[in-house]
Amino acid sequence: MRFDEAYSGKVFIMARPDHKQADAILYGMPMDWTVSFRPGSRFGPSRIREASIGLEEYSPYMDKHLEEVNYFDAGDIPLPFGNPKRSLTMIYDYVKKILDMDKFPLGLGGEHLVSWPIIQAVYEKYPDIALIHIDAHADLREEYEGEPLSHSTPIRKACALIGPSNVYSFGIRSGMREEFQYAKESGMHMAKFDVAAPLREILPSLKGRNVYVTIDIDVLDPAYGPGTGTAEAGGITSKELLEAIQLIAEAPIHVIGADLVEVAPAYDPTEQTAIAASKFVREILLGWVNRAK
Repeated sequence: MRFDEAYSGKVFIMARPDHKQADAILYGMPMDWTVSFRPGSRFGPSRIREASIGLEEYSPYMDKHLEEVNYFDAGDIPLPFGNPKRSLTMIYDYVKKILDMDKFPLGLGGEHLVSWPIIQAVYEKYPDIALIHIDAHADLREEYEGEPLSHSTPIRKACALIGPSNVYSFGIRSGMREEFQYAKESGMHMAKFDVAAPLREILPSLKGRNVYVTIDIDVLDPAYGPGTGTAEAGGITSKELLEAIQLIAEAPIHVIGADLVEVAPAYDPTEQTAIAASKFVREILLGWVNRAK
């Protein structure tokens, strides 16, 4: 898929028509081939875009307007249904093109495995990268029922690639005993249950570093984000996630890309999950784009 191809679907609010002049490229990864519970996150990117129509273009959190950020919505990558290996290769190639153009990649999932090829592509350009991972699940399994390509494995893969000490997980409240043991013994940083408070403590130690951020919508308590494949009780509020996004925006770090994954619209007839996700995307665009410049 070329960036100069016309995208016939709905785009995120105030997206610009020219990718060449854009500072950020928004793209969708409609894949849910490896989910372990409820499928449907492949429909997440399109619903997030549609929900963005209800947003105000001004953010009182950032005191910025979307007209101040030049971003292009490239639509969804046309991933082959049911083929995770080929899909991951396509995502990697796609993100690499974005990075080669020196633009900020902002991906919408899709299941969390889609973050793995993005991390690979980002690491090739920024070998000193740190990863901020906000999620309900540890995602530190080596495989799920014998399958290494699973949405429960991307952070373990990231640890092997960039080193556990460069991985920072927040909001974790679910996983196998072995996953929590690995986090404890490997040297990675894991904050259980909460996000904003431990993030505030960690961010100063990342001063000056290139940082990639991956957010799984299921970090929210199901009361705030029921539309996800593997909902976990005991999560954070949407207010706390907005606070975390703002903390990252204000930190002395270089955010060089991000993704937001696991929105599954079918499980939320109220659409509050997609509405919240679109607001998080707005705040990311306003607060994180151009941080590396």
